[in-house]
Amino acid sequence: MNYNFDENEMPYDILERFGLTQAMIDDLPTDVLQNIHNGRKSPVLPVHITADDGEEVKARTRFSLVRTAEGGVDVLFYPQLDEFDLKLFNEQQEKNLLAGKPIVGHLESNEVGNELGSKCFFQLDPESKQVLSVPTPVIGRNIQYVADRYHLTGAEMQKLQNGDILTIVEDDEEQTIGIDLNSNTGIRFAAGNELVWKREAKRDWDKFNFGIFGCWTMDENGNLDYIPEENYTEEMWDEQKKLGMRMMQR
Repeated sequence: MNYNFDENEMPYDILERFGLTQAMIDDLPTDVLQNIHNGRKSPVLPVHITADDGEEVKARTRFSLVRTAEGGVDVLFYPQLDEFDLKLFNEQQEKNLLAGKPIVGHLESNEVGNELGSKCFFQLDPESKQVLSVPTPVIGRNIQYVADRYHLTGAEMQKLQNGDILTIVEDDEEQTIGIDLNSNTGIRFAAGNELVWKREAKRDWDKFNFGIFGCWTMDENGNLDYIPEENYTEEMWDEQKKLGMRMMQR
């Protein structure tokens, strides 16, 4: 599956229908845009649509780009939920999920008479409160690739399969590997130890994140909102000036 998308393939027309304008998308930080182009999910962003009765419905969601069968680009949305829905899991599974650990379980089937469906890896997305799932054969193939590439022992491979984080040393440098269902392969690498791996899972946003046309702001609850330049507050203008001066002094 093709997870790589060119900059000119961004489906602005689709995103615009949900209130995400080209200016808003283009003003996302460079590393966030790169992740989106690589098939990873966006941060949780504000969206709005107009219902049939004319009422505006507001929500927050992550999105990712997907390649259609015809070679075009479409958008998948992952709406932010009010709370995790963990009713399908037992007490120990809930505990592991809430601790951030991926687990193996069964995805319920919609087929009559079939209580259990596909065996999957499950993991919680703390930003959207969605329960992510990927079939175990997909993750298993990627773990096997990692095992072959880094010559992992059976015990090291088993550790990854159990959802634990593995740190190895290659060419005198630490590499940490773990299952992350938010990544496009389900496996994420970090140059460093386990603390680095965990830290890289979440991007730190400033209160004000200035772009060309406007600014992404983060409130005390971690919610992102977009303010166009013409609506900047006095505080935002002051912060932009300070940022400009710091850049000139480098």
